[in-house]
Amino acid sequence: MNESLIAYHPLNGFCKEIFLKIGCSEKDARLATEVLLSADIRGVDSHGVARLSGYVRLWESNRINATPNIQVVHETPSTAVVDGDGGLGLVVAPQAMAIAIKKAEVAGTGWVAVRNSNHYGIAGYHAMMALEKDMIGISMTNASPLVSPTFSLDRLLGTNPIAVAVPADKQPPFVADFATTTAANGKLEILQRVGKEAPEGWIQDAKGAVSTNPHELKDGGALLPLGGDRDHGSHKGYCLGSVVDIFSAVLSGANYGPWVPPFVAFLPLPENPVGKGIGHFFGAMRIDAFRPADEFKAHMDNWITTFRNSRAVEGEKVLIPGDPERWMEEERRANGIPLQIKVKEDLIQLAAKFGLQHPF
Repeated sequence: MNESLIAYHPLNGFCKEIFLKIGCSEKDARLATEVLLSADIRGVDSHGVARLSGYVRLWESNRINATPNIQVVHETPSTAVVDGDGGLGLVVAPQAMAIAIKKAEVAGTGWVAVRNSNHYGIAGYHAMMALEKDMIGISMTNASPLVSPTFSLDRLLGTNPIAVAVPADKQPPFVADFATTTAANGKLEILQRVGKEAPEGWIQDAKGAVSTNPHELKDGGALLPLGGDRDHGSHKGYCLGSVVDIFSAVLSGANYGPWVPPFVAFLPLPENPVGKGIGHFFGAMRIDAFRPADEFKAHMDNWITTFRNSRAVEGEKVLIPGDPERWMEEERRANGIPLQIKVKEDLIQLAAKFGLQHPF
């Protein structure tokens, strides 16, 4: 077998201990662990515990501040700019989203741009924070430049995800969470671990030719915008990724485009930065700022059931954004989270580094 199962709670405890070891407070370690493992529990394995050692290496390289002084540096009644002080994005981002929610409670909508942060896990976690308040949540972040715009050979954009969470009444919420590339870089990392090729349309080589080699980025290749090529709409994916970069970084004062710091610690920081750290952007919209919340949620139920019950092609069924992740969470909470062997070995090495017992 290439993977084994582990229950959520022992994995949660182990991750929390690692965050404590790098100097996080008890509160921040608990929050960082919750955000990180929300990816694994929802089936987004590329952004979960497999990245834990990456955060540790960034901390060892003095590129993550485990005790950040997170501050609002500019604000209006409905907007704010937050400086994350180089902290874990797993900690900075939910605090910034909480500010957006508080502003929406007062002003109807709240918008927060973040600078000087780091990788924040899955976008969906932060957007879904708004659901508890009968709000629509929006979350996006820029990322390491691994993506070439349509017709370009240069890597100028990140995978730059967008997440939108919308509450319903009796139906589960609508939760869209997607990269603006055909596939996230973490998907390539998974293929590398299991020795499989990438589908066509995910990546190009250094000369711009189609490639299926999951290691192509190491040889100067690039991820492709959503759509893969111009004939299949990659210019639209390029536009979406650009919007995320502008909202997250140009608006906040973070680094954008080719200046975004890499997630991997062994790569140097870009020269002549144009901002501070990685940028995020969050929005919270109070439903009753537009129409009565109960009316809206009743119509969301109708929207969801109409789409879910639409006629499907043979052998398939129509899904609502958020369905697969919700089903995966139910399964994994009951049966455990699968860890690929290489990920488990990586975590065991982390335990040895910090002199910890591990549950693997």
